[in-house]
Amino acid sequence: MGIKAVVIGGSGATGRELVDQLLVHPDVEQVTVLLRRPYFKPHAKLKEVIVDFNMLARYSEHIKGDIAFSTLGTTIKDAGSQKAQWKVDHDYPLAFAETAKQNGIQAFVLLSSMQADPYAKLFYPRMKGTLEQAIHKLNFPSYIILRPGIIDRPNTDRAGEKAAVGIIKFLNKIGLFHKFRAIQTKDLAKALITASIDFPKTGEQLYESKEILNGIKR
Repeated sequence: MGIKAVVIGGSGATGRELVDQLLVHPDVEQVTVLLRRPYFKPHAKLKEVIVDFNMLARYSEHIKGDIAFSTLGTTIKDAGSQKAQWKVDHDYPLAFAETAKQNGIQAFVLLSSMQADPYAKLFYPRMKGTLEQAIHKLNFPSYIILRPGIIDRPNTDRAGEKAAVGIIKFLNKIGLFHKFRAIQTKDLAKALITASIDFPKTGEQLYESKEILNGIKR
């Protein structure tokens, strides 16, 4: 029997790459993606489930398998307020994790953020750190956190993100801030799979930006 994966955030830039790579991975038997609306082309391994994320527990029968991946996230601009962003970036992934734990999923993989800290003064790292901590308390047999730096999303329409990637790439060229190199979504998706399927470990595993960029090893 192959691995059965469940994903939220599959329509995002990194999530799309993750789903595509999971579908062609030889050890993966099925990929269930929870979405607000249909998104992917049909595939023999793929099961799309259209959900209301405000009532995620109602879809418990679909949150079953071996590994759960959360790449869900938004920006405060798209969300409209800190409260709305907290719901998407914190409340939805936590509800997903709670249901996954109740259903016996053994491994949970969280795409977090560099400098995530529940005690941070800044809103975004505090939100991500609070989520990490809340999922930690669920005691998954395997809990994998990736904290990438700036993500280089192809064809992004986020002006601030484009500017940040451009600045980091320029600084890297002149020998500065190498540990903050931007990572492409396809490489980040590969790292999520490497950490959870190719080189799985028990307990809590935390991968910071530098380790993700250099390649996760056994």
